[in-house]
Amino acid sequence: MLSVLRHRTYRRLFTAQVIALVGTGLATVALSLLAYDIAGPDAGSVLGTALAIKMLAYVGLAPVIGALAHRLPPRPLLVGADLVRAAVACGLPFVTEVWQVYVLIFLLQAASATFTPAFQALIPEVLPEEEDYTRALSLSRLAYDLEMLFSPALAAALLSWITYNWLFAGTVAGFLASAALVLSAALPAVNRERAGADRDGAGFAARATRGARLFFATPRLRALLALTLAVAAGGATVMVNTIVYVRDHLGRGTSDVPLALGAYGAGSILTALLLPRLLARTGDRRLMLPAAFTSAGLLLALAAASRAAPGGWTWPALLAAWAVFGAAESLVMTPTGRLVRRSAAPGDLPAAFAAQFSLSHGCWLLAYPLAGWLGAGAGLPAAALALGSVALGAALAARRLWPAPDPGRLAHVHTGLEHGHPHLADARRTGHGWRHAHDFVIDDLHHRWPPRPAAN
Repeated sequence: MLSVLRHRTYRRLFTAQVIALVGTGLATVALSLLAYDIAGPDAGSVLGTALAIKMLAYVGLAPVIGALAHRLPPRPLLVGADLVRAAVACGLPFVTEVWQVYVLIFLLQAASATFTPAFQALIPEVLPEEEDYTRALSLSRLAYDLEMLFSPALAAALLSWITYNWLFAGTVAGFLASAALVLSAALPAVNRERAGADRDGAGFAARATRGARLFFATPRLRALLALTLAVAAGGATVMVNTIVYVRDHLGRGTSDVPLALGAYGAGSILTALLLPRLLARTGDRRLMLPAAFTSAGLLLALAAASRAAPGGWTWPALLAAWAVFGAAESLVMTPTGRLVRRSAAPGDLPAAFAAQFSLSHGCWLLAYPLAGWLGAGAGLPAAALALGSVALGAALAARRLWPAPDPGRLAHVHTGLEHGHPHLADARRTGHGWRHAHDFVIDDLHHRWPPRPAAN
């Protein structure tokens, strides 16, 4: 996995990602403690609303920004987003009201909605080989997981010396360091003139919705959204209600909050380390579907366990459950880039990654408020039961939507192309049009997915 770091440009981009993630992780812990200081037992509701605002920024702004910035070079886009995030993070230590949290979170995540899709679309350009790209995806997931483990541990150590408001300074430093590393990297000249990347005749609405139309026309990508919803239900429970489970339900101290979040990261780390080899042997579908069902089952079990009085077994059980949630999320989210890359033409990758970023966060937009508002209003068992039901329905939908087998090369018929079109060079005429087979993606020549062959 680490061999991909021999590529100098990717190494600098990956380092920028890691440093920014550590800063963001410190802010996550500090924001939880800030919300508890402001709202007390209603901290879960505050965090749920704040994270819902984050998802609204992601869902609403990513396609719009992608359509507006589709001709901009990636370097100023990435550096500008980092500088905006650093500036907003400077204001977080001075928050005294809940509404101020909401405003700053929206501004911070609007910048992230610019940065992340542009970063994701750049990596296939930097690492064009499939094997290198797969390793980069696993390494990127490992970075997220290590952040979940390292940042809470670092926060726990720092909190013994400083107040949590100073943790936001680490966020500012992380974003500034990320911007400096992006500036120092030799980025490729991305050709935006390739098919699908820059259409002078396409209107703003067509550019903004192109990636979403690609997603909804591709069966495996529709299934990916359902899988994302299933693991988002578990992840939202961890991110929103950990502070409530640890402080109120179990009656444990502040220092145990980072430990619980660290267990979530540890489960994801161990999974990410194994994934490159597992994906080579097993394939995406056979790993991702069971992970979604695992997340659903664990949430339903958590709903039952939350009704029982806390005992000596409760704390270790919560740590184990959080680790499994992390493993399930890693099993689904790590191969996501592979599915997107496989399902889009090279020129459509920026639009496809922007759509994936937006639509997947729509899943979190549903999960975060359910976890926060139901947890605060109806109790932790009701929240876990509702989210478990959502996850189970999403897992069942994904199994139905994702065909098995799912080959890349598909036979299909063209009815709207005339004889002599370059795309028909290897096609043969049939009674319904021109028939041929190739690696199939939705693009300007292929608007619908071919029907599944009839079962024998």
